[in-house]
Amino acid sequence: MRRPKLRRPRLPRTRTGQRRLVQAVMAACALALLPAAWIHVSTDDRLRTTADVPRTEVAVVFGAGLWDGEPSPYLAHRLDAAAELYRAGRIEVVLVTGDNSREGYDEPDAMRAYLTRRGVPDGRIVSDYAGFDTWDSCVRAKKIFGVDRAVLISQGFHIRRAVALCQEAGVSSYGVGVDEAHNATWYYGGVREILAAGKAALDVVFEPDPRFLGPREPGVERALTAAAE
Repeated sequence: MRRPKLRRPRLPRTRTGQRRLVQAVMAACALALLPAAWIHVSTDDRLRTTADVPRTEVAVVFGAGLWDGEPSPYLAHRLDAAAELYRAGRIEVVLVTGDNSREGYDEPDAMRAYLTRRGVPDGRIVSDYAGFDTWDSCVRAKKIFGVDRAVLISQGFHIRRAVALCQEAGVSSYGVGVDEAHNATWYYGGVREILAAGKAALDVVFEPDPRFLGPREPGVERALTAAAE
């Protein structure tokens, strides 16, 4: 039995058709880049360094993977920035938010252990075990942990999206972007952010609940109370 021949899509043969095709492709590209442009514009005045970020009670550190149970280099650099802010007296409490969706993989506990080894007291660290993506982490910071204002810490290619989403979730935020060498991982992260910007725009429009919401947790409030004593 002979297989039917697949027809290849035919390009327009007339100049008018070709021009319309090019215009359609350009319009599609422009639409695809709109979310990334929104993120860039909306966060332009919210980025700081560890040296000049305003004093804020809470810092939020987003998970970035584990290597053999320890924070990946990118995650370790985020945690180093948080520890630096704590030692400088610019923050009081660190909310570590990451993935603990399967047995044997626990980002928040690994992040906590890393911070305590660098001088952040255990009582000043609060764990969010259901920070499965940036939107979930931002919404849970507000609704579950009662965070209204925070310093967000991530890599430079991700921090704008984090700030934009947390702002939309009701957390007034400044972002600290951690510097990294421009290696293959960095470039991959930058390209990924262009695609993730589209999901971010949908999250803002539809405001989906996190994958897991759960009851309100008093961890941040208790840690701030202890810090004030």
